[in-house]
Amino acid sequence: MAHILADSGAKAIIVSDGKQLQKAVASREEIPNLAIFVTMEESSAKGDVLSFSAVMAEGDRATLPESFEQRRDSVKLDDLMSLVYTSGTTGNPKGAMLTHGNMGTAVDGAQKAFPVVPPDEAFLSFLPLCHVFERVTHFLSLAMGSHTYYNDSIFKLIDNLAFAKPTVMQCVPRVFESIHERVLDTVSKEPEQKQKAFAWALEVGSAFAERRNAGRSVSPILAIKHAIADKLVLSTLREKFGGKLKFFVSGGAPLNAKTAQFFNGIGIPILEGWGLTETTAASATNPYGRAKIGSVGIAGFGATIKVAPDGELLVRGANVMRGYWNNPEATADAIDADGWFHTGDIGVIDSEGYVKITDRKKDILVLANGKNVAPQPIEIHLKQSPYISEIVLLGDQSGGVSALVLPSFDKLKTWAQEQGKEKMSPSELAADPATRKLIKTEIDKLSGNLADYEKIKRVALLEKPLTIENGELTPTMKIKRKVVSEKYGRLLEREASTP
Repeated sequence: MAHILADSGAKAIIVSDGKQLQKAVASREEIPNLAIFVTMEESSAKGDVLSFSAVMAEGDRATLPESFEQRRDSVKLDDLMSLVYTSGTTGNPKGAMLTHGNMGTAVDGAQKAFPVVPPDEAFLSFLPLCHVFERVTHFLSLAMGSHTYYNDSIFKLIDNLAFAKPTVMQCVPRVFESIHERVLDTVSKEPEQKQKAFAWALEVGSAFAERRNAGRSVSPILAIKHAIADKLVLSTLREKFGGKLKFFVSGGAPLNAKTAQFFNGIGIPILEGWGLTETTAASATNPYGRAKIGSVGIAGFGATIKVAPDGELLVRGANVMRGYWNNPEATADAIDADGWFHTGDIGVIDSEGYVKITDRKKDILVLANGKNVAPQPIEIHLKQSPYISEIVLLGDQSGGVSALVLPSFDKLKTWAQEQGKEKMSPSELAADPATRKLIKTEIDKLSGNLADYEKIKRVALLEKPLTIENGELTPTMKIKRKVVSEKYGRLLEREASTP
Protein backbone atom coordinates (compact mmCIF):
# COMPACT_ATOMS: atom_id res chain seq x y z
CA MET A 1 0.00 0.00 0.00
CA ALA A 2 2.77 2.45 0.93
CA HIS A 3 4.46 2.08 -2.45
CA ILE A 4 1.21 2.70 -4.36
CA LEU A 5 0.30 5.74 -2.26
CA ALA A 6 3.77 7.24 -2.63
CA ASP A 7 4.14 6.46 -6.34
CA SER A 8 0.71 7.79 -7.30
CA GLY A 9 1.04 10.99 -5.27
CA ALA A 10 -2.36 10.32 -3.71
CA LYS A 11 -3.73 13.08 -1.47
CA ALA A 12 -6.77 11.14 -0.21
CA ILE A 13 -7.53 7.51 0.55
CA ILE A 14 -10.85 5.72 1.12
CA VAL A 15 -10.73 2.45 3.06
CA SER A 16 -13.33 -0.19 3.84
CA ASP A 17 -12.84 -0.69 7.59
CA GLY A 18 -10.69 -0.11 10.65
CA LYS A 19 -8.17 -2.78 9.71
CA GLN A 20 -7.42 -1.15 6.38
CA LEU A 21 -7.44 2.27 8.03
CA GLN A 22 -4.60 1.22 10.35
CA LYS A 23 -2.48 0.30 7.33
CA ALA A 24 -3.20 3.65 5.68
CA VAL A 25 -2.51 5.71 8.79
CA ALA A 26 0.77 3.83 9.29
CA SER A 27 1.91 5.24 5.93
CA ARG A 28 1.21 8.85 6.92
CA GLU A 29 4.73 9.78 8.00
CA GLU A 30 6.31 8.35 4.84
CA ILE A 31 3.80 10.05 2.53
CA PRO A 32 3.37 13.73 3.46
CA ASN A 33 1.01 14.39 0.52
CA LEU A 34 -1.55 11.99 1.97
CA ALA A 35 -3.82 14.35 3.90
CA ILE A 36 -7.39 13.01 3.74
CA PHE A 37 -8.50 9.70 5.27
CA VAL A 38 -12.02 8.39 4.67
CA THR A 39 -13.53 5.18 6.02
CA MET A 40 -16.67 3.33 4.93
CA GLU A 41 -17.03 2.03 8.49
CA GLU A 42 -18.77 4.70 10.58
CA SER A 43 -17.29 3.48 13.88
CA SER A 44 -13.73 4.02 12.57
CA ALA A 45 -14.31 7.70 11.79
CA LYS A 46 -12.51 9.42 14.65
CA GLY A 47 -10.32 12.51 14.91
CA ASP A 48 -9.39 13.72 11.44
CA VAL A 49 -10.64 10.52 9.82
CA LEU A 50 -13.88 11.20 7.93
CA SER A 51 -16.76 8.79 7.40
CA PHE A 52 -17.86 8.20 3.82
CA SER A 53 -21.37 9.40 4.65
CA ALA A 54 -19.94 12.70 5.94
CA VAL A 55 -18.02 13.16 2.69
CA MET A 56 -21.20 12.46 0.68
CA ALA A 57 -23.11 15.00 2.75
CA GLU A 58 -20.38 17.60 2.17
CA GLY A 59 -20.62 16.88 -1.56
CA ASP A 60 -24.36 17.57 -1.49
CA ARG A 61 -23.70 20.99 0.01
CA ALA A 62 -20.83 21.90 -2.33
CA THR A 63 -21.28 24.11 -5.39
CA LEU A 64 -19.20 23.95 -8.56
CA PRO A 65 -18.14 26.91 -10.69
CA GLU A 66 -19.24 25.06 -13.83
CA SER A 67 -22.09 22.77 -14.82
CA PHE A 68 -21.87 18.99 -14.99
CA GLU A 69 -22.24 19.20 -18.77
CA GLN A 70 -19.30 21.59 -19.03
CA ARG A 71 -17.08 19.33 -16.93
CA ARG A 72 -18.15 16.29 -18.94
CA ASP A 73 -17.51 17.94 -22.28
CA SER A 74 -14.05 19.10 -21.19
CA VAL A 75 -12.84 15.49 -20.86
CA LYS A 76 -10.89 14.18 -23.87
CA LEU A 77 -10.41 10.54 -24.86
CA ASP A 78 -6.68 10.64 -24.13
CA ASP A 79 -7.11 12.21 -20.69
CA LEU A 80 -5.95 10.04 -17.82
CA MET A 81 -8.92 8.34 -16.14
CA SER A 82 -7.27 6.07 -13.60
CA LEU A 83 -4.05 4.52 -12.37
CA VAL A 84 -4.58 0.80 -11.93
CA TYR A 85 -1.67 -0.89 -10.24
CA THR A 86 -0.59 -4.31 -11.43
CA SER A 87 -0.64 -7.07 -8.85
CA GLY A 88 3.13 -7.24 -8.81
CA THR A 89 3.94 -10.95 -9.09
CA THR A 90 7.55 -9.74 -9.17
CA GLY A 91 8.84 -6.45 -7.75
CA ASN A 92 6.76 -3.41 -6.87
CA PRO A 93 3.37 -2.90 -8.55
CA LYS A 94 3.40 -0.56 -11.55
CA GLY A 95 0.66 1.99 -12.20
CA ALA A 96 -0.97 1.40 -15.58
CA MET A 97 -2.22 4.72 -16.98
CA LEU A 98 -5.68 4.04 -18.36
CA THR A 99 -7.44 6.78 -20.28
CA HIS A 100 -11.11 7.57 -20.81
CA GLY A 101 -10.62 6.27 -24.36
CA ASN A 102 -9.26 2.98 -23.04
CA MET A 103 -12.28 2.43 -20.80
CA GLY A 104 -14.74 3.55 -23.47
CA THR A 105 -13.20 1.09 -25.91
CA ALA A 106 -13.47 -1.73 -23.35
CA VAL A 107 -17.12 -1.01 -22.55
CA ASP A 108 -18.06 -0.65 -26.22
CA GLY A 109 -16.22 -3.89 -26.98
CA ALA A 110 -18.07 -5.75 -24.23
CA GLN A 111 -21.45 -4.62 -25.60
CA LYS A 112 -20.46 -5.93 -29.02
CA ALA A 113 -18.92 -9.18 -27.78
CA PHE A 114 -21.65 -10.34 -25.41
CA PRO A 115 -25.40 -10.81 -25.93
CA VAL A 116 -26.37 -8.14 -23.41
CA VAL A 117 -29.57 -6.14 -23.80
CA PRO A 118 -29.80 -2.78 -22.00
CA PRO A 119 -31.30 -2.17 -19.51
CA ASP A 120 -32.59 -5.70 -18.86
CA GLU A 121 -29.36 -7.23 -17.54
CA ALA A 122 -28.51 -7.79 -13.88
CA PHE A 123 -24.87 -8.29 -12.88
CA LEU A 124 -23.49 -9.93 -9.76
CA SER A 125 -20.15 -8.37 -8.87
CA PHE A 126 -17.67 -10.76 -7.27
CA LEU A 127 -14.11 -9.69 -8.08
CA PRO A 128 -12.25 -6.98 -6.11
CA LEU A 129 -13.48 -3.55 -7.17
CA CYS A 130 -9.89 -2.38 -7.66
CA HIS A 131 -9.41 -4.95 -10.44
CA VAL A 132 -9.73 -3.66 -13.98
CA PHE A 133 -11.89 -6.62 -15.08
CA GLU A 134 -14.49 -5.74 -12.45
CA ARG A 135 -14.26 -2.02 -13.20
CA VAL A 136 -15.03 -2.56 -16.88
CA THR A 137 -18.09 -4.58 -15.92
CA HIS A 138 -19.15 -1.85 -13.48
CA PHE A 139 -18.97 0.79 -16.22
CA LEU A 140 -20.69 -1.57 -18.67
CA SER A 141 -23.62 -1.89 -16.27
CA LEU A 142 -23.78 1.90 -15.83
CA ALA A 143 -23.63 2.47 -19.59
CA MET A 144 -26.57 0.10 -20.11
CA GLY A 145 -28.65 1.37 -17.18
CA SER A 146 -28.59 -2.10 -15.65
CA HIS A 147 -28.52 -3.31 -12.06
CA THR A 148 -25.40 -4.51 -10.24
CA TYR A 149 -25.51 -6.56 -7.05
CA TYR A 150 -22.35 -6.82 -4.96
CA ASN A 151 -21.40 -10.16 -3.45
CA ASP A 152 -20.40 -9.61 0.18
CA SER A 153 -18.67 -12.93 0.89
CA ILE A 154 -17.32 -15.88 -1.06
CA PHE A 155 -19.12 -18.11 1.41
CA LYS A 156 -22.47 -16.52 0.46
CA LEU A 157 -21.94 -16.67 -3.31
CA ILE A 158 -24.47 -19.40 -4.06
CA ASP A 159 -27.06 -17.79 -1.76
CA ASN A 160 -26.46 -14.40 -3.39
CA LEU A 161 -26.83 -15.89 -6.87
CA ALA A 162 -30.19 -17.33 -5.86
CA PHE A 163 -31.27 -13.99 -4.36
CA ALA A 164 -30.02 -11.58 -7.04
CA LYS A 165 -30.95 -13.77 -10.03
CA PRO A 166 -28.27 -12.20 -12.25
CA THR A 167 -28.21 -12.64 -16.00
CA VAL A 168 -24.42 -12.16 -16.25
CA MET A 169 -21.54 -12.75 -13.86
CA GLN A 170 -17.77 -12.55 -14.35
CA CYS A 171 -15.37 -14.46 -12.15
CA VAL A 172 -12.07 -16.36 -12.00
CA PRO A 173 -11.61 -20.06 -12.85
CA ARG A 174 -10.94 -21.22 -9.30
CA VAL A 175 -14.45 -20.22 -8.21
CA PHE A 176 -16.09 -22.06 -11.12
CA GLU A 177 -13.92 -25.09 -10.42
CA SER A 178 -14.87 -25.01 -6.75
CA ILE A 179 -18.60 -24.91 -7.60
CA HIS A 180 -18.11 -27.78 -10.05
CA GLU A 181 -16.29 -29.86 -7.41
CA ARG A 182 -18.98 -29.12 -4.82
CA VAL A 183 -21.78 -30.23 -7.14
CA LEU A 184 -19.98 -33.46 -8.02
CA ASP A 185 -19.26 -34.14 -4.35
CA THR A 186 -22.93 -33.62 -3.45
CA VAL A 187 -24.07 -35.93 -6.25
CA SER A 188 -21.60 -38.64 -5.17
CA LYS A 189 -23.46 -38.91 -1.84
CA GLU A 190 -26.84 -39.48 -3.52
CA PRO A 191 -28.38 -42.95 -4.15
CA GLU A 192 -26.98 -44.76 -7.18
CA GLN A 193 -30.14 -44.18 -9.24
CA LYS A 194 -29.87 -40.39 -8.79
CA GLN A 195 -26.18 -40.47 -9.63
CA LYS A 196 -26.94 -42.27 -12.89
CA ALA A 197 -29.73 -39.81 -13.75
CA PHE A 198 -27.37 -36.89 -13.15
CA ALA A 199 -24.59 -38.43 -15.27
CA TRP A 200 -27.04 -39.16 -18.11
CA ALA A 201 -28.54 -35.65 -18.03
CA LEU A 202 -25.11 -34.02 -18.04
CA GLU A 203 -23.95 -36.21 -20.93
CA VAL A 204 -27.05 -35.26 -22.93
CA GLY A 205 -26.67 -31.58 -22.04
CA SER A 206 -23.02 -31.59 -23.08
CA ALA A 207 -23.80 -33.28 -26.42
CA PHE A 208 -26.60 -30.78 -27.06
CA ALA A 209 -24.39 -27.78 -26.21
CA GLU A 210 -21.48 -29.11 -28.28
CA ARG A 211 -23.60 -29.44 -31.42
CA ARG A 212 -25.25 -26.05 -30.96
CA ASN A 213 -21.91 -24.38 -30.28
CA ALA A 214 -20.37 -25.91 -33.41
CA GLY A 215 -23.28 -24.70 -35.53
CA ARG A 216 -24.44 -28.25 -36.24
CA SER A 217 -28.07 -29.34 -36.28
CA VAL A 218 -29.55 -31.17 -33.30
CA SER A 219 -31.28 -34.43 -34.16
CA PRO A 220 -34.92 -34.90 -33.07
CA ILE A 221 -33.89 -37.72 -30.72
CA LEU A 222 -31.22 -35.60 -29.02
CA ALA A 223 -33.69 -32.70 -28.77
CA ILE A 224 -36.22 -34.93 -26.99
CA LYS A 225 -33.56 -36.34 -24.66
CA HIS A 226 -32.38 -32.83 -23.86
CA ALA A 227 -35.92 -31.66 -23.06
CA ILE A 228 -36.29 -34.55 -20.60
CA ALA A 229 -32.83 -34.04 -19.08
CA ASP A 230 -33.49 -30.32 -18.72
CA LYS A 231 -36.83 -30.81 -17.01
CA LEU A 232 -35.60 -33.47 -14.60
CA VAL A 233 -32.08 -32.32 -13.73
CA LEU A 234 -30.48 -29.40 -15.59
CA SER A 235 -33.10 -26.74 -14.90
CA THR A 236 -32.92 -27.58 -11.18
CA LEU A 237 -29.19 -26.96 -11.24
CA ARG A 238 -29.61 -23.64 -13.04
CA GLU A 239 -32.11 -22.55 -10.39
CA LYS A 240 -29.33 -22.88 -7.80
CA PHE A 241 -27.63 -19.99 -9.64
CA GLY A 242 -30.78 -17.86 -9.76
CA GLY A 243 -32.35 -19.37 -12.86
CA LYS A 244 -31.72 -16.39 -15.18
CA LEU A 245 -28.02 -16.62 -16.03
CA LYS A 246 -27.31 -16.38 -19.76
CA PHE A 247 -23.58 -16.97 -19.38
CA PHE A 248 -20.55 -16.53 -17.14
CA VAL A 249 -17.36 -14.73 -18.16
CA SER A 250 -14.05 -16.15 -16.95
CA GLY A 251 -10.60 -14.58 -17.00
CA GLY A 252 -7.41 -14.13 -15.04
CA ALA A 253 -6.16 -17.72 -15.33
CA PRO A 254 -6.77 -20.83 -17.49
CA LEU A 255 -10.14 -22.55 -17.05
CA ASN A 256 -10.23 -26.31 -16.54
CA ALA A 257 -11.80 -27.95 -19.63
CA LYS A 258 -13.98 -30.32 -17.58
CA THR A 259 -15.39 -27.39 -15.62
CA ALA A 260 -16.18 -25.57 -18.89
CA GLN A 261 -17.90 -28.71 -20.24
CA PHE A 262 -19.92 -29.07 -17.03
CA PHE A 263 -21.35 -25.55 -17.19
CA ASN A 264 -21.98 -25.86 -20.92
CA GLY A 265 -23.85 -29.07 -20.20
CA ILE A 266 -26.18 -27.53 -17.64
CA GLY A 267 -26.94 -24.64 -19.99
CA ILE A 268 -24.83 -21.80 -18.58
CA PRO A 269 -21.80 -21.47 -20.88
CA ILE A 270 -18.59 -19.94 -19.56
CA LEU A 271 -17.08 -17.51 -22.06
CA GLU A 272 -13.36 -17.55 -21.38
CA GLY A 273 -11.47 -14.39 -22.26
CA TRP A 274 -7.99 -12.94 -21.93
CA GLY A 275 -6.40 -9.61 -21.20
CA LEU A 276 -4.30 -7.70 -18.70
CA THR A 277 -4.51 -4.55 -16.61
CA GLU A 278 -2.43 -2.85 -19.30
CA THR A 279 -5.00 -3.71 -21.98
CA THR A 280 -7.99 -2.48 -19.91
CA ALA A 281 -9.04 -6.06 -19.16
CA ALA A 282 -10.05 -8.10 -22.22
CA SER A 283 -8.27 -8.24 -25.56
CA ALA A 284 -9.99 -11.47 -26.63
CA THR A 285 -13.04 -13.49 -25.65
CA ASN A 286 -14.97 -16.49 -26.85
CA PRO A 287 -18.05 -15.48 -28.86
CA TYR A 288 -21.38 -16.51 -27.38
CA GLY A 289 -22.58 -19.61 -29.22
CA ARG A 290 -19.18 -20.20 -30.88
CA ALA A 291 -16.88 -20.82 -27.92
CA LYS A 292 -13.87 -23.11 -28.22
CA ILE A 293 -13.07 -24.77 -24.92
CA GLY A 294 -9.36 -24.46 -24.18
CA SER A 295 -9.05 -21.14 -26.00
CA VAL A 296 -9.56 -17.55 -24.83
CA GLY A 297 -11.47 -16.69 -27.99
CA ILE A 298 -10.85 -14.18 -30.76
CA ALA A 299 -9.46 -10.64 -30.72
CA GLY A 300 -11.89 -7.85 -29.87
CA PHE A 301 -12.29 -4.80 -27.63
CA GLY A 302 -10.30 -2.66 -30.06
CA ALA A 303 -7.30 -5.02 -29.98
CA THR A 304 -5.14 -6.62 -32.65
CA ILE A 305 -3.17 -9.66 -31.47
CA LYS A 306 -0.12 -11.30 -33.02
CA VAL A 307 2.50 -13.86 -31.99
CA ALA A 308 6.13 -12.74 -31.73
CA PRO A 309 8.93 -15.02 -33.02
CA ASP A 310 9.59 -16.26 -29.46
CA GLY A 311 5.91 -17.17 -28.97
CA GLU A 312 4.95 -14.13 -26.87
CA LEU A 313 1.55 -12.61 -27.58
CA LEU A 314 1.61 -8.93 -28.54
CA VAL A 315 -1.38 -6.57 -28.43
CA ARG A 316 -1.93 -3.22 -30.14
CA GLY A 317 -5.03 -1.05 -30.19
CA ALA A 318 -7.23 1.53 -28.49
CA ASN A 319 -7.47 -0.64 -25.37
CA VAL A 320 -3.73 -0.50 -24.61
CA MET A 321 -2.65 1.77 -21.74
CA ARG A 322 -0.75 5.01 -22.25
CA GLY A 323 2.18 3.62 -20.23
CA TYR A 324 3.33 3.13 -16.64
CA TRP A 325 3.09 6.08 -14.26
CA ASN A 326 6.46 7.56 -13.30
CA ASN A 327 8.23 4.67 -15.02
CA PRO A 328 9.38 5.45 -18.58
CA GLU A 329 11.90 2.58 -18.51
CA ALA A 330 9.22 -0.01 -17.77
CA THR A 331 6.97 1.61 -20.40
CA ALA A 332 9.69 1.31 -23.05
CA ASP A 333 10.24 -2.34 -22.09
CA ALA A 334 6.52 -3.12 -22.37
CA ILE A 335 5.46 -1.10 -25.46
CA ASP A 336 7.76 -1.18 -28.47
CA ALA A 337 8.34 1.53 -31.06
CA ASP A 338 5.49 0.21 -33.24
CA GLY A 339 2.97 0.37 -30.39
CA TRP A 340 2.84 -3.36 -29.63
CA PHE A 341 2.37 -4.19 -25.96
CA HIS A 342 4.41 -7.23 -24.92
CA THR A 343 2.02 -9.19 -22.70
CA GLY A 344 4.40 -11.76 -21.21
CA ASP A 345 1.97 -14.53 -22.16
CA ILE A 346 3.03 -17.35 -24.48
CA GLY A 347 0.41 -18.55 -26.92
CA VAL A 348 -0.74 -19.53 -30.41
CA ILE A 349 -3.48 -18.35 -32.77
CA ASP A 350 -5.27 -20.99 -34.82
CA SER A 351 -6.55 -20.75 -38.41
CA GLU A 352 -9.92 -19.37 -37.22
CA GLY A 353 -8.31 -16.65 -35.11
CA TYR A 354 -8.85 -18.30 -31.72
CA VAL A 355 -6.09 -17.58 -29.21
CA LYS A 356 -4.74 -20.25 -26.88
CA ILE A 357 -2.52 -19.30 -23.94
CA THR A 358 0.11 -21.90 -23.14
CA ASP A 359 1.88 -20.16 -20.23
CA ARG A 360 3.39 -17.03 -18.75
CA LYS A 361 6.81 -16.24 -20.17
CA LYS A 362 8.25 -15.65 -16.70
CA ASP A 363 6.67 -18.87 -15.34
CA ILE A 364 8.50 -21.17 -17.74
CA LEU A 365 10.71 -23.53 -15.72
CA VAL A 366 14.20 -23.87 -17.18
CA LEU A 367 15.68 -27.10 -15.81
CA ALA A 368 19.37 -27.65 -15.14
CA ASN A 369 19.58 -29.75 -18.32
CA GLY A 370 18.31 -26.79 -20.40
CA LYS A 371 14.83 -28.23 -20.99
CA ASN A 372 11.90 -25.78 -20.76
CA VAL A 373 8.73 -26.82 -18.92
CA ALA A 374 5.47 -24.84 -19.23
CA PRO A 375 3.81 -25.46 -15.84
CA GLN A 376 0.25 -24.18 -16.36
CA PRO A 377 -0.99 -26.78 -18.88
CA ILE A 378 0.40 -29.58 -16.69
CA GLU A 379 -1.17 -28.12 -13.55
CA ILE A 380 -4.57 -27.86 -15.24
CA HIS A 381 -4.30 -31.43 -16.50
CA LEU A 382 -3.31 -32.87 -13.12
CA LYS A 383 -6.21 -31.11 -11.37
CA GLN A 384 -8.47 -33.64 -13.08
CA SER A 385 -7.71 -35.89 -10.11
CA PRO A 386 -10.52 -35.63 -7.54
CA TYR A 387 -7.86 -35.71 -4.81
CA ILE A 388 -6.01 -32.59 -6.05
CA SER A 389 -7.53 -29.20 -5.25
CA GLU A 390 -4.52 -27.05 -6.20
CA ILE A 391 -1.07 -27.82 -7.58
CA VAL A 392 1.98 -25.63 -8.17
CA LEU A 393 4.91 -26.86 -10.24
CA LEU A 394 8.40 -25.70 -9.30
CA GLY A 395 11.91 -26.59 -10.41
CA ASP A 396 13.53 -23.64 -12.16
CA GLN A 397 17.30 -24.26 -12.49
CA SER A 398 16.94 -27.63 -10.73
CA GLY A 399 17.38 -31.23 -11.78
CA GLY A 400 13.69 -31.95 -12.20
CA VAL A 401 10.08 -30.83 -11.72
CA SER A 402 8.58 -30.83 -8.23
CA ALA A 403 5.03 -30.11 -7.09
CA LEU A 404 3.34 -28.52 -4.11
CA VAL A 405 -0.15 -30.00 -3.80
CA LEU A 406 -3.15 -28.88 -1.78
CA PRO A 407 -5.22 -32.05 -1.46
CA SER A 408 -8.99 -32.02 -1.72
CA PHE A 409 -9.56 -32.73 1.98
CA ASP A 410 -13.26 -33.50 1.53
CA LYS A 411 -12.31 -36.36 -0.77
CA LEU A 412 -9.46 -37.37 1.52
CA LYS A 413 -11.87 -37.69 4.46
CA THR A 414 -13.81 -40.36 2.58
CA TRP A 415 -10.57 -42.10 1.60
CA ALA A 416 -9.29 -41.86 5.20
CA GLN A 417 -12.45 -43.52 6.51
CA GLU A 418 -11.85 -46.41 4.13
CA GLN A 419 -8.28 -46.61 5.46
CA GLY A 420 -9.43 -46.56 9.11
CA LYS A 421 -8.19 -43.00 9.69
CA GLU A 422 -11.45 -41.26 10.48
CA LYS A 423 -10.20 -38.85 13.17
CA MET A 424 -7.21 -37.42 11.34
CA SER A 425 -7.11 -33.63 10.89
CA PRO A 426 -6.13 -32.01 7.57
CA SER A 427 -2.62 -31.33 8.90
CA GLU A 428 -2.28 -34.95 10.02
CA LEU A 429 -3.53 -36.20 6.66
CA ALA A 430 -1.08 -33.93 4.82
CA ALA A 431 1.80 -35.31 6.91
CA ASP A 432 0.77 -38.95 6.50
CA PRO A 433 3.10 -40.88 4.11
CA ALA A 434 0.06 -42.85 2.86
CA THR A 435 -1.57 -39.61 1.71
CA ARG A 436 1.56 -38.52 -0.11
CA LYS A 437 1.73 -41.92 -1.78
CA LEU A 438 -1.92 -41.59 -2.90
CA ILE A 439 -1.32 -38.13 -4.40
CA LYS A 440 1.87 -39.25 -6.15
CA THR A 441 0.00 -42.25 -7.59
CA GLU A 442 -2.73 -39.91 -8.89
CA ILE A 443 -0.11 -37.66 -10.51
CA ASP A 444 1.72 -40.60 -12.10
CA LYS A 445 -1.57 -41.98 -13.44
CA LEU A 446 -2.26 -38.68 -15.25
CA SER A 447 1.30 -38.18 -16.51
CA GLY A 448 1.39 -40.78 -19.28
CA ASN A 449 1.46 -38.21 -22.09
CA LEU A 450 4.14 -36.02 -20.53
CA ALA A 451 7.75 -36.05 -21.66
CA ASP A 452 10.11 -37.63 -19.14
CA TYR A 453 11.61 -34.26 -18.20
CA GLU A 454 8.09 -32.86 -17.56
CA LYS A 455 7.15 -35.61 -15.12
CA ILE A 456 7.03 -34.75 -11.42
CA LYS A 457 9.82 -36.23 -9.36
CA ARG A 458 8.92 -34.97 -5.88
CA VAL A 459 5.65 -34.02 -4.18
CA ALA A 460 5.00 -32.10 -0.96
CA LEU A 461 1.55 -31.49 0.49
CA LEU A 462 0.14 -28.21 1.79
CA GLU A 463 -2.15 -28.10 4.81
CA LYS A 464 -4.13 -25.01 3.79
CA PRO A 465 -4.97 -23.08 0.60
CA LEU A 466 -2.77 -20.38 -0.88
CA THR A 467 -4.35 -16.97 -0.27
CA ILE A 468 -4.33 -13.39 -1.48
CA GLU A 469 -3.93 -12.15 2.09
CA ASN A 470 -0.69 -14.09 2.57
CA GLY A 471 0.76 -12.71 -0.66
CA GLU A 472 0.72 -16.09 -2.45
CA LEU A 473 -1.99 -15.18 -4.99
CA THR A 474 -2.81 -12.06 -6.98
CA PRO A 475 -6.30 -10.49 -6.57
CA THR A 476 -7.49 -12.66 -9.48
CA MET A 477 -6.03 -15.77 -7.82
CA LYS A 478 -3.01 -16.17 -10.07
CA ILE A 479 -0.16 -17.99 -8.37
CA LYS A 480 2.82 -15.88 -7.40
CA ARG A 481 5.18 -18.71 -8.26
CA LYS A 482 8.33 -17.04 -6.97
CA VAL A 483 6.72 -16.20 -3.62
CA VAL A 484 5.34 -19.73 -3.26
CA SER A 485 8.72 -21.23 -4.13
CA GLU A 486 10.51 -19.11 -1.53
CA LYS A 487 7.87 -19.80 1.11
CA TYR A 488 7.32 -23.53 0.68
CA GLY A 489 10.45 -24.76 -1.07
CA ARG A 490 11.67 -26.16 2.26
CA LEU A 491 8.82 -28.70 2.17
CA LEU A 492 10.21 -30.11 -1.06
CA GLU A 493 13.73 -30.09 0.38
CA ARG A 494 12.41 -32.10 3.32
CA GLU A 495 10.83 -34.58 0.89
CA ALA A 496 14.15 -34.94 -0.92
CA SER A 497 15.86 -35.91 2.33
CA THR A 498 13.13 -38.39 3.32
CA PRO A 499 14.12 -42.01 2.54
